[in-house]
Amino acid sequence: MSDPSARGNFVWYDLMTKDPVAAMQFYAAIAGWGTQQWSQGVGKTPYTMWTAGEKPIGGVMALPDELAQRGVPSHWIAYIGTPDVDATAKQAKELGGAVLHEPMDIPTVGRFAVIKDPQGAVFAVFTPLTQTPGRDGAPRPGEISWHELATTDHGSAFDFYAKLFGWVKTESMDMGEMGTYQMYGRDGKTLGGMFNASPGVPTHWFLYVLVDDADQTARTVTEHGGKVLNGPMDIPGGGRIAQCMDPQGAAFAVHANPKAA
Repeated sequence: MSDPSARGNFVWYDLMTKDPVAAMQFYAAIAGWGTQQWSQGVGKTPYTMWTAGEKPIGGVMALPDELAQRGVPSHWIAYIGTPDVDATAKQAKELGGAVLHEPMDIPTVGRFAVIKDPQGAVFAVFTPLTQTPGRDGAPRPGEISWHELATTDHGSAFDFYAKLFGWVKTESMDMGEMGTYQMYGRDGKTLGGMFNASPGVPTHWFLYVLVDDADQTARTVTEHGGKVLNGPMDIPGGGRIAQCMDPQGAAFAVHANPKAA
């Protein structure tokens, strides 16, 4: 039976990529992730889990042919917990979203669906059969520490996710001409932020991996064939980030906490 307290938590992260083997080598160097083969696969597609320490945090698989043929690039997709995938998918449609992949069972694991929000950002929802993935507490190095939504209307986007997952607004930050950066969370924990992207930038979810040193990791990204799109740079409250792209074209970011004095 699923855990209702998982509603609204980010619980899993999948990478769909043009070259899974190369991606595994790249993220091992960047994030220190290990891998663990999942014997069942996903349909006919082999599936390998990412591990941060001993804990599985997501997986990697080949970008499906039907997506590649439509020009979909390598990309990350985040899974958000819900006690009822079918009800959440139905509600998402009622709120103006779309269901890209109808609810489906993964044998022995749980049930999922892929959803597009009203502004066009894609995410997945997941109900486990047994234990909810993830854990409580502050993120550790190698785990996803921040979930950022670049959208066309962060106010409307927040209303959609608040109704779907019970998220609440936490702090906000004035970014000048770029508008407001609105942070959100649940149960007293901030999960990420939302903002209006520059015109022409596609709506998307952006995932930040916690690392010890953002500057060194950015150098490692380029040494291993990736690109640094923005940064490294300081962020309010201390710490540094760098927004990057892996060699197969999937965007991600790294985040380092403030260093102790």
